[in-house]
Amino acid sequence: MSTEKVKCLIIGSGPAGYTAAIYTSRAGFQPVVYEGITPGGQLTITTDVENFPGYPEGVSGQQMMDDIRKQALRFGADIRSGIAVKTDLSKRPFTVTMDSGAVLEAEALIVATGATAKYLGLPSEVKFAGQGVSACATCDGFFYRKQDVAVVGGGDTACEDAVYLAGLCRKVYMVVRRNALRASKPMQAKVAHTPNIEIIWEHQVKEVLGNESGVNGVLLVNNQGEERKIEVTGLFLAIGHTPNSEVFKSWLETDEHGYIVTQGKSTHTNVEGVFACGDVQDPVYRQGITAAASGCKAAIDVEHFLS
Repeated sequence: MSTEKVKCLIIGSGPAGYTAAIYTSRAGFQPVVYEGITPGGQLTITTDVENFPGYPEGVSGQQMMDDIRKQALRFGADIRSGIAVKTDLSKRPFTVTMDSGAVLEAEALIVATGATAKYLGLPSEVKFAGQGVSACATCDGFFYRKQDVAVVGGGDTACEDAVYLAGLCRKVYMVVRRNALRASKPMQAKVAHTPNIEIIWEHQVKEVLGNESGVNGVLLVNNQGEERKIEVTGLFLAIGHTPNSEVFKSWLETDEHGYIVTQGKSTHTNVEGVFACGDVQDPVYRQGITAAASGCKAAIDVEHFLS
């Protein structure tokens, strides 16, 4: 198979990849975009999105990603299905091999592969994804106002999610596998001083319960094998994310969790001509709007680099 030469190659879709495609297309760089394993990114598997500007009535994540994708296509982006399986970023042009066997040489590369939420691995969890099971409290918490919900996890993210949800929900259960929180002392203090958070120590989720209307409970099991059921309408997973950076790790600097490190306020990586945007380089905010913004930044950085 012959090697295809492109000015700008974007690996990954979602708000970051599609926005980068819009900007690089309008700048005349004719980007090629490979959408990855989940075209449209994490937002396509969430519930309605109500916190993205421009949708006053809210919008499904799938619809919003379709809209942004169409906008990129309108300006000439070449959007394809496929996953990067091999990279050589030792010199320009950079070489990227796709799962189809296609080999591309790119003058500039934008990595927008996102991150994947860690799940518990339960069939019932998959069954109720988007129907009460969520990995993003700030995205979906609004839909559970004045309801009882559970958060799984004991780190800073779980504590932040629990405190956030406590401001919306009637009651928040924190399901913690150990007998102590891993979170920082300030976050532990916030949880301790929030009256409608109850921590269930030394328990794990055994099964997510529900019906055609969605989640209505969670079956827990403690370290002695004893079961307990709690009635909740939402289950929020806060056990971490895995950045989809594996195929680039030989070349790009990452932090201890695998997030690609970018320089200062830019999207520049340690390899000149390679840029990273969206959740693959953002362990902090992880929002659709911040991913879109960093996609814009990456495209502008590419424009300056290629010019």
